Amino acid sequence: MIAGANFYPADAVTFSMAEQRAFYNRYCVHFRKTRPPTVETNDLRIAGVPCRRYVRQGAPAAPLLIYLHGGGFVLGGLDSHDDVCAEICDGAGIDVVAVDYRLAPEHPFPAAFEDGWAVLQELGKTHARIILGGDSAGGNLAAALALKARDAGGPALSGQVLIYPGLGGDMTKGSYVSQAEPAFLVAAGLDPLHDDCFDYARNLRDAGVPAVVRDEPLLVHAFIRARHMSTPARASFDAIIAACGALAHNGKLP
Repeated sequence: MIAGANFYPADAVTFSMAEQRAFYNRYCVHFRKTRPPTVETNDLRIAGVPCRRYVRQGAPAAPLLIYLHGGGFVLGGLDSHDDVCAEICDGAGIDVVAVDYRLAPEHPFPAAFEDGWAVLQELGKTHARIILGGDSAGGNLAAALALKARDAGGPALSGQVLIYPGLGGDMTKGSYVSQAEPAFLVAAGLDPLHDDCFDYARNLRDAGVPAVVRDEPLLVHAFIRARHMSTPARASFDAIIAACGALAHNGKLP
């Protein structure tokens, strides 16, 4: 992941939002891989929100993953996580819809959440089996949408797959300090968000929801970018794919 520093400077936050997004886009392009040849994509609008659908060529309709990308709620889009979504589609044998939700600061909270909720409601009309997933900020949105679906009579969900999500942990203790520089959660050990996964999983279990946390002590935040160059990152990404497939098809964790 050190190579990313060549594209995303340490003082990036001092630049304009447009420049920060340009840094992030170059960083994503550097790590981006070609989509599996079995995967087809289609850009469309769902409930007025730009989205990208991933399906396997010639395959029948499959259970659906709605994916919310990371980027701190201010960065990213359909291209930043394109290869990740395509590889999940291919490996898990599921359809994927990536949501190009509105970004802050131009569109402050709850704009991103509202976009995700609109897409979930619309797809819930035509898909019987849906799981939610996302990384980092996207993991936060996926978890929030799952709670909204529960509380507001939204579509029934088969599960959620959250990759190093930010879930509102106590920033005065635990990994927020030590790492300052049904659900399947992936916690990166070298990540200030590490402990959020365990707190969230504990709350889910207390509510009777099966939850598994895969702890990755050797990996950093955003490690899925390194899945083609790091053995631990590859193993974790394979576990993510397996969890997506199991939850989407069977509603159970692998």
